[in-house]
Amino acid sequence: MSTSTHSTGDAPATRTTPPASSLRAFWRALPREGRLLLSIVVLEFVGTGLVLPFTVVYLNEVRGFPLSEVGLLLALSPLFGLLAVGPGGLIIDRVGARVVVVGVLSVSIVANLVLAFADTRLEAAIALILQGIGFGLSWPAFQSLIAAVVPSELRQRYFGVNFTLLNLGIGIGGVIGGFVVDVERLATFQAIYLADALSYSPALLLLLGPLRHIAGRLPPSPDGPAPSMSYLAVLRSPGMASLTLLGFVGSFVGYSQLNSGLPAYARAISETSTRAIGLAFAANTLVIVLIQLIVLGRIEGRRRTRVIAVMGVCWAFAWLLLGLSGLVPGTLGAAILVASCAGVFALGETLLQPTIPALVNDLAPDHLRGRYNALSSAAFQFAAVIAPPVAGILIGRALGEVYIGMLIVGSLAIGALAIGRVERQLSPQVNGVRMPPSADLLGTLGPQGPEGR
Repeated sequence: MSTSTHSTGDAPATRTTPPASSLRAFWRALPREGRLLLSIVVLEFVGTGLVLPFTVVYLNEVRGFPLSEVGLLLALSPLFGLLAVGPGGLIIDRVGARVVVVGVLSVSIVANLVLAFADTRLEAAIALILQGIGFGLSWPAFQSLIAAVVPSELRQRYFGVNFTLLNLGIGIGGVIGGFVVDVERLATFQAIYLADALSYSPALLLLLGPLRHIAGRLPPSPDGPAPSMSYLAVLRSPGMASLTLLGFVGSFVGYSQLNSGLPAYARAISETSTRAIGLAFAANTLVIVLIQLIVLGRIEGRRRTRVIAVMGVCWAFAWLLLGLSGLVPGTLGAAILVASCAGVFALGETLLQPTIPALVNDLAPDHLRGRYNALSSAAFQFAAVIAPPVAGILIGRALGEVYIGMLIVGSLAIGALAIGRVERQLSPQVNGVRMPPSADLLGTLGPQGPEGR
């Protein structure tokens, strides 16, 4: 199967090639550009895994900044990431996704270099602000880049495979980092930040070399320039407001709580060790790596909103397991339940990661792809900003039951929102339903032939 390497949008509507059903067939079906992008994911995220668990340790125990100040410093990253999303979406639509991704990679390299040698609070703040800007732009830019390269019928599988490789890289990096770093030796921490900076260079070289032709600015349309749309107008487009709300709820009761609430609950209420929490996150990564490709084969061709509803049930059960761990604090049972929570949560992740990005990019017209992805990213990031304080207040005031209840109800609400609201506003094609060739062709021609559209 071939696709235009200069195209920035979906495959033509008359394409009837079915999605590749096996990993080998998927790889063969991918355009060359998609294969090149996938080939470097593990290497890039090994660098992320090297530093991800150790930033607090580095700033507090190695650089000697008080823990209260470290918390404020770390808040700079998501804050500036959120602030960068809006302008970033506009820039993606005006100059093209590849240029923005090159900028994201460059900023991320500089951020790690500065952080490696940051011995003052100002230097650390600058590094974390740059890191946040890079992260804030990375979601909409990379999603738009992938959508420009990978045909619509392969995107869901692509996003799933990418998520598997991403987690594999983070897992490998985390293991290596655990063996390398030593709080008594500054050079070991500097080494992992320099290695993380280096890990971005393959993608940068790829986009400046073999892939310099992709995902540029859209060529002028023969019908004249596409009308500009504000974010408010994009949000009012059919299905986008509901999809954005779904992303916010999913982030608030999902990833944001996994990264902040789970460790806090496990330590303060379940009284598990830091080692047990580390093992729980290892279990999370392992489940994703082992089952993501299997899950992809099971959800192919099914309504994406129904898949997201199943994810909500998985997450509700995961948070129930975390709540049960608080009934047996300080025991092996508590540690097992916390690890089980992270593992079941990972099952839900394998359902979410292929579906939400595919929905957003199948819904987005080419000239607004950056803004659609930016709105989706903003919903996730806004939840990431407000979720940790909510978790901290409830857990810190010994309201663990209220906290767990909120997460269970919120997770189940995801399913109600996905099926009861989002599904009604999406066409079957956008929702991932395979259409027979005759129906696809009829939808292309319309009632009056090609001009009837």
